[in-house]
Amino acid sequence: MKKWSLIIWAIFCLPLFTIYADSGKGKFIQWAPTPPMGWNSWDCYGPTVTENEVKANADYMAEYLKPYGWEYIVVDIRWYVQNDKAGGYNEKDPVFSIDDYGRYIPAVNRFPSSAGGRGFKSLADYIHARGLKFGIHLMRGIPKVAVQKKMPVKGTDITADQIYGTELLCAWLGDNYTVRAAARGAQEYYNSLFELYASWGVDFVKIDDLSRPYHQDEIELIRNAIDHCGRPIVLSTSPGETPVEKADHVRTHANMWRMVDDVWDTWPHFRHLIKVCQDWYSYISPTWPDCDMIPLGRIAIRGERGLDRMTRLTKDEQYSLMTLFTIFRSPLMFGGDLPSNDAFTLSLLTNKAVLEMHGNGQNVRQIFQKDGRVAVTSKNAKTDAVYLALFNISDDDSPLDISVDLNDLGLNDRKVMVTDLWEGRSLGKVKGTFHRLLNKHACGLYMLK
Repeated sequence: MKKWSLIIWAIFCLPLFTIYADSGKGKFIQWAPTPPMGWNSWDCYGPTVTENEVKANADYMAEYLKPYGWEYIVVDIRWYVQNDKAGGYNEKDPVFSIDDYGRYIPAVNRFPSSAGGRGFKSLADYIHARGLKFGIHLMRGIPKVAVQKKMPVKGTDITADQIYGTELLCAWLGDNYTVRAAARGAQEYYNSLFELYASWGVDFVKIDDLSRPYHQDEIELIRNAIDHCGRPIVLSTSPGETPVEKADHVRTHANMWRMVDDVWDTWPHFRHLIKVCQDWYSYISPTWPDCDMIPLGRIAIRGERGLDRMTRLTKDEQYSLMTLFTIFRSPLMFGGDLPSNDAFTLSLLTNKAVLEMHGNGQNVRQIFQKDGRVAVTSKNAKTDAVYLALFNISDDDSPLDISVDLNDLGLNDRKVMVTDLWEGRSLGKVKGTFHRLLNKHACGLYMLK
């Protein structure tokens, strides 16, 4: 079976990535061989996070999560605005920090170590010293203030007002203009951005307003710029919903891409996500469809949605969310404030068996989604163990009996041992059919071997 699986994969999947790798650009696929795992500041701090808060989350990750594979610390949106606000954005009188070449730089009042032109270099060094990786968020395009001041594009005789456009502007944040990809100087502008970020030691960049509508031309400029900056920088496109018809393009230009808009701590957000996932199972690996940040733990300290709180999802709903993210092999970007974690939240992030599935799953596929019942399976690429996730997504208070024919898992009437991965206990041997009774919004995650 292993031999035939490899042959089938080679026939249908390998040509796309072989052709791309032969062009010299495909190396980026190697920079995130498994789905990235880390922390992002958005869910808890919105556009207002400070250097000390970033460091506190990095310290926690290094102590409690790094042994389990968590490694990225990502500063989300508008780190260059000195006077941003919680619960939205200050678009009335923002004070931008920008260099002489029209490139955003950190706001010194929020990131004191950036003073003297150091940018994020000192903060990146702090994070790297803890064995972690550093990421930042960007908006697509070129700052409007750079265009207004006709700032030069570094290394050229072009100025910002010669490469901008007003078509397809971001509908929800007015900081930037579009970069006209065909304009002379457009590629050089993006090259200058990533030259700067590489000098800071950036390992990961999340770029917003790329996916809906799908900005293919700017994505290609960004891909080229990263490929020539001299540093392996993982690229995440955001937000969703990325159009499925662009799947082959995005998976050969980005390491991960958002399938949905922001996912918050409500059950309807999860139900929408689990339905959207149906279109993306065949595109998992070696680049990654992204389920968004994980809205668990303490969120909205100064966030966009609601007041400071622990997640509103019940424990059953939290298990369901983490089960979907891990069996689907989504990137895992935790959105809560890590130092505020309670023991239960920490347990969701440090289950070795679940993370083994997340890191080594293959052939992820949905078996069915009907009548409030969902079943998803994958197989461990190293051990051949089969994984099965069952979800009751119904809003009916009555439990649902969810049954799976083991032949649908490729077990071919074998008698197999079942292990509950979240609880770490054996459920005994089964043959033919496996079923569980699950409460409303609950799930089960099992290994069959």
